[in-house]
Amino acid sequence: MKKISIVVPCYNEQEVLPLFYTEIQKVMAQIQQEHPETEFELLFINDGSRDGTLSQLREMAKADMRVRYISFSRNFGKEAGMYAGLENAVGDYVVVMDADLQHPPAFLPQMYNIVRTGEYDCATTRRVSRKGEPKLLSWFARKFYKIMNKISQTEIVDGAQDFRFMTRQMVDSILSMKEYNRFSKGIFSWVGFRTKYLEYENVERAAGSSTWSFWKLFRYALEGFFAFSTAPLTISSILGVVSCLIAFVMIIVIIIKKLCLGDPVQGFATLICAIFFMGGLQLFCTGISGQYLAKTYLETKRRPIYLVRETEKDVRKEPEA
Repeated sequence: MKKISIVVPCYNEQEVLPLFYTEIQKVMAQIQQEHPETEFELLFINDGSRDGTLSQLREMAKADMRVRYISFSRNFGKEAGMYAGLENAVGDYVVVMDADLQHPPAFLPQMYNIVRTGEYDCATTRRVSRKGEPKLLSWFARKFYKIMNKISQTEIVDGAQDFRFMTRQMVDSILSMKEYNRFSKGIFSWVGFRTKYLEYENVERAAGSSTWSFWKLFRYALEGFFAFSTAPLTISSILGVVSCLIAFVMIIVIIIKKLCLGDPVQGFATLICAIFFMGGLQLFCTGISGQYLAKTYLETKRRPIYLVRETEKDVRKEPEA
């Protein structure tokens, strides 16, 4: 038998969770009909949801023994949710997908056929359009991938999703990277392995609303820059050198004008602007260094990536006599 673990991070998904469960059951039945050697487990990660997500997971775990769940003590973020799912999945193959049906379960049979042959270690999807997204958000997303691939040695495919069907070997390699500040899009690429990309049109959420605001996405992009590139540090060093050269040239020019031409030194407003410019430049470069130092600080504290409050075992316990 080949077990397939389907990891589903959840945060306030009470509206869409029943729809996802219905769809995934159909797909699992289809795969088992075509491949009788397969069996499944559904591993939901409740990332500190504040709605009825946990209650629904409890009921699903009671009714279906294939359903497992891990409920965090608070919201730790999707990265922690994916890591917890990969760490606790027991399948020979592991799938990571969202509950909002923007990762279509209908791709799973094709993904399994791709990976089970051994030609590829991972099958994933890649959006070829961003229909339904705000234009400004789509523009920033495209720019992020272009900049990231220029400043980092780890290539991240534009439009690549976290929706992945992976072998156990690839999952174990990802789990070996126990860093606290996680950027899974980069980690998936960094570990390598043979990956097949399946292109598809963007799918909007089946229900509810996304919790990813522009600010959260911007912070997530910064995580990628700082996690997989030291280019910002190089940029700050270059800016410092260029600023010093400009200042040196300006000093030479002023001295020549004073000694040779007798031109009095003027420009109080220019002096103030120069001070503000250099001060801002210094703060900018210091801020970049501070970001790397902050990431190092969090790593050295060695805090757990997530904390568990409850699992499906708690609701399946036999009542005491």
